[in-house]
Amino acid sequence: MAKIFCVANQKGGVGKTTTTVNLAAGLAKLDQRVLLVDLDPQGNATMGAGINKAGLKASTYEVMLGTADVAAARQRSEPGHFDVLPSNRELAGAEVEMVELDNRERRLKDALAVVDKEYDFILIDCPPALSMLTLNGLCAAHGVIIPMQCEYYALEGLSDLVNTIKKVHANLNPDLKIIGLLRVMFDPRMTLSQQVSAQLEQHFGDKVFKTIIPRNVRLAEAPSYGVPGVTFDPTSKGAQAYIAFGAEMVKRIKKM
Repeated sequence: MAKIFCVANQKGGVGKTTTTVNLAAGLAKLDQRVLLVDLDPQGNATMGAGINKAGLKASTYEVMLGTADVAAARQRSEPGHFDVLPSNRELAGAEVEMVELDNRERRLKDALAVVDKEYDFILIDCPPALSMLTLNGLCAAHGVIIPMQCEYYALEGLSDLVNTIKKVHANLNPDLKIIGLLRVMFDPRMTLSQQVSAQLEQHFGDKVFKTIIPRNVRLAEAPSYGVPGVTFDPTSKGAQAYIAFGAEMVKRIKKM
């Protein structure tokens, strides 16, 4: 049985996709079997894994509507050594089309149940909004990984996300919990970053991952080559941090 995790934060530009793609590649380097589910119509995780989103025969869209299964739609990320359930702009239409479907919040959960024995980890890259797609991700997952920058506005958005997770836990998915908060794009030279980081540790304790992802140019360059940063430049500080994060995730899961 795979451990299924959402990477979620309704604030845009906080490194959700970078985290999902590089955590998948980092776990693959640790000999874990990984499926990355791209639940964002922008398809950035699909491209970052080296898959052409324009030429998809089947995608997350068809899986959500029940016209294709995960086994038929998934593709292999050759540079990342993990499987991808890819996405493109068509997925935006699923929001409207799912309104009249039965069990609309559990479409993804039901689809993943067919393949979860084939993987150790399933990582879901959620869109930057608390939408029906994000709700499907939260209903399918055992836990949520929240990437966030150490800045004031990030703290504001965090409380909204935590409240949403509590509501989903209470009403739709009793297995759902916050796995941890990941500090990303961290710049130790900024006093504010250090202050917010300390606040997070004070309020959330061991829910804050020990690994900190630094702001790193090589991680930012990697998607334009269609390669995870972990593979693009394994010696960079960003890649090393995501490999360390993968190892921390494996340890944390063993304790669950």
